Amino acid sequence: MTYLREAITARVGEFIQLRRDIHRHPELAFEEHRTAALVADKLEGWGYQVHRGLGGTGVVGSLKRGTSARSLGLRADMDALPIQEATGAEWASQTTGLMHACGHDGHTAMLLAAAHELADNAEFDGTLHLIFQPAEEGGGGALQMMKDGLFEQFPCDAIFAMHNMPGVPTGHLVFREGPAMASSDYVTIRLAGTGGHGAMPHRAADPIVAAASLIMALQTVVSRNVDPLQTAVVTVGAIHAGQANNVIPAEARLELSVRALDPEVRKLLESKIKSIVTLQAESFGVQAHIDWKEGYCVLVNSSDQTQFAKQVALDLVGPDRVIQNGPPLTGSEDFAFMLEKVPGSYLLIGNGDGDSAGACMVHNPRYDFNDDNIATGSNYWAQLVRTYLKQ
Repeated sequence: MTYLREAITARVGEFIQLRRDIHRHPELAFEEHRTAALVADKLEGWGYQVHRGLGGTGVVGSLKRGTSARSLGLRADMDALPIQEATGAEWASQTTGLMHACGHDGHTAMLLAAAHELADNAEFDGTLHLIFQPAEEGGGGALQMMKDGLFEQFPCDAIFAMHNMPGVPTGHLVFREGPAMASSDYVTIRLAGTGGHGAMPHRAADPIVAAASLIMALQTVVSRNVDPLQTAVVTVGAIHAGQANNVIPAEARLELSVRALDPEVRKLLESKIKSIVTLQAESFGVQAHIDWKEGYCVLVNSSDQTQFAKQVALDLVGPDRVIQNGPPLTGSEDFAFMLEKVPGSYLLIGNGDGDSAGACMVHNPRYDFNDDNIATGSNYWAQLVRTYLKQ
């Protein structure tokens, strides 16, 4: 394995430049045409059998060695975010209003670096499927690839994915067995009242007052309905109502983000929120209309696959750089849908901590993927493949 690590490290500069090229040309969910073409062309040039267009702009590259029926999937995401970049980097986004603010450019580069060396130098026995997914940022690209027959066409005995994590030292690898990332649901509440003059509120049914009371009532869902040993989040992220100080509007609209680390808690949140909204609205003489959109499910890492992935990390970087039982996160990730179908694990790689540039949180205009992780991340993928599909 040493020769493979040395080969990847020797070529890492090429993939840093590739990462920066992807960073300069960010593309939103299901619009990753340039990125997908770059990925597919690289894989084809290295001898992979490539399938384009799965789930819209997804790419799968497959490489078979030996005679074993064993199969392994590795997944990276490709989409960017509608954020105006403020890094000032030489490789900053060239597209106004779009940037790779979550590191998907780096995830793609790490997996491509591993793909290159595995095709050139690695011996294994089985089939490797490299899955480059569109639309992770709320678009549900994983579901779209699965609807297009991802696991029917490219069956996997296990599947793994990796995401960078600001606040964790560079190159440290973080694992968690069981529920690791939260479900996410998106709720729009429309309160329909009766508009009127601000000087005569008794002639109106004020949706703003109802909305203010509702916002406070919703704070009790987590504090008084959810087991204190469980994790849940109910965030009112937006309120829209009114345009003038002397006019009571006819409508107010609230936007909620609802998250849980347990499927049963997720159901409880929906039940309690709908009940509170309906009854609060009735008490103020307004009507509530609730649009509940299910987002991503709870991400649950399989026990055996997480233990395997952790051991690969311990062998590669040593115990000082492995966090064996990291905390759960209330962020969400659509790799969770893949883990519902195939056993596997989702791990984190530290992007930097303290005062380092890599500590800037994702979805921030000043965020950038830490290029030092490309060598560590790609070496990890190569070692995991060699170990899982060993001869």
